[in-house]
Amino acid sequence: MFTKKVLMSALCAAGFIGAVAAPLPGLAQVEIQLNFGPPPVRYEVVPEPRPGYVWSGGHWRWEGSRNEHVWVAGDYVAARPGYVYVQPQWVERDARWTYRAPRWDRDGDGVPNRSDARPDNPNRQ
Repeated sequence: MFTKKVLMSALCAAGFIGAVAAPLPGLAQVEIQLNFGPPPVRYEVVPEPRPGYVWSGGHWRWEGSRNEHVWVAGDYVAARPGYVYVQPQWVERDARWTYRAPRWDRDGDGVPNRSDARPDNPNRQ
């Protein structure tokens, strides 16, 4: 009986250590590609502007567990000084639809900063 308790305690401790040492899956970038596009965008009434916030319009999100698009209503996002907010969007290319998550762009050129050779280009248009 004592051996069983020690063995179970050791297994639990090893499980906790493994859970703490595991990388955070929430930080991974996921790209969604589908063979069909989202439904038409819904009309939304945009509320009055709020100082210090940027309006993020509603969009369709792919819900893989339900195997369907789900509407996400528009909402205000706290502004980041020096950045341009890029809305979430679906882009069609070669008969495939790709979801581009919302993001902040430092120089407003539309290129994600992680892929931008010159993310602080002073000659942007």
